[in-house]
Amino acid sequence: MATVTQIKEATNAEGQPIKLAVAYDDKVHNESKYAAYLPVYDTTTKFPPTELFDFNDRGHDADPAKPNLLPKENPSIKAAKLTPRIGTEITGLQLSQLSDAQKDELALLLAERGVVVFRDQDFKDIGPQKQKEFGQYFGRLHVHPVGAHVKDHIEFHSIYLGKDNLYRLGRSTSKLTTTGYHSDVSYEHQPPAITLLTLVQVPETGGDTGWTSQAAAYDRLSEPLKVFLEGLRAEHSGFPQAENAARDGHFVRREPVKSYHPIVRIHPVTKQKVLFVNPGFTKRIVGLKDEESDAILKLLFRHIAASQDIQARVKWDDRTVALWDNRVTAHTAISDYDVNEEGEGLRQGFRITTLGEVPTGVDGLKSEWD
Repeated sequence: MATVTQIKEATNAEGQPIKLAVAYDDKVHNESKYAAYLPVYDTTTKFPPTELFDFNDRGHDADPAKPNLLPKENPSIKAAKLTPRIGTEITGLQLSQLSDAQKDELALLLAERGVVVFRDQDFKDIGPQKQKEFGQYFGRLHVHPVGAHVKDHIEFHSIYLGKDNLYRLGRSTSKLTTTGYHSDVSYEHQPPAITLLTLVQVPETGGDTGWTSQAAAYDRLSEPLKVFLEGLRAEHSGFPQAENAARDGHFVRREPVKSYHPIVRIHPVTKQKVLFVNPGFTKRIVGLKDEESDAILKLLFRHIAASQDIQARVKWDDRTVALWDNRVTAHTAISDYDVNEEGEGLRQGFRITTLGEVPTGVDGLKSEWD
């Protein structure tokens, strides 16, 4: 896919010299207020393997009634379900002004509803440091091993698709659809908990995001299949993503890993059972023969992607922020807009992702890795 890329001499956040691949055309963005959030690649800095750490889910500290986040006596704060099984939309609150008690209750709401959407937000204008601090409240920030990032803030995964950078379309010309459900970098030994995405520019129409409830997906399975899956692990691999990135000339800043996660995991706060496989990164079921694994994963992937009665679809504007819990959802971008049409084909934003706990399944089944 065509991408305008320049290599520039720069320094990283610590002041060390690096080579920076700038993956956009300055001429397209010379009047943009948010040019600082456009995609770049540090092609110098290598990161060691992610080390295990103790994770404290903020939802443990939340009042289940959520009186701080959703006070009943304040009619200006409203919450509405996006669909019966997944998603809540909140109006009347600014993420940038939330107290710790409100953030704790938000973490719990994310676990319960999967995705929470905030409208009319000033979050994109509070600056990278405050944006980063907001994310860090919920956990350690993830650095994507191959993705584009924001200059001087490598923890920010830059989201961009425009006529000067078509890379996010991938190889969609060889497929019937651009959609691809996944849970962010689920191959990590401690895969992500909460992700925050905000867009600073959006097309006139299109560019929605879809989410599916992995909790509801598990609930819909037959009892015999639930019991069978609860004793199994599946391989989640980062190797294909790294190999594709290297083939496309992108820098691999951390070596890829595999993890063998329980197919059914238990959320540490709600204790709900959740299906934890996704078409993006799950490759096989450990212990099954190839044909058995392929058949079961095909069934589960189709269930995740096709079950519209456990899904939500969100239309963006440039003052919307969405947060979701990767442990109970899978999601997909919907790249249905024409990047060559003036006013239609520009979508820019950034994603902040926090790492969670090592997944635990039924009867204490733990993730493993080589």
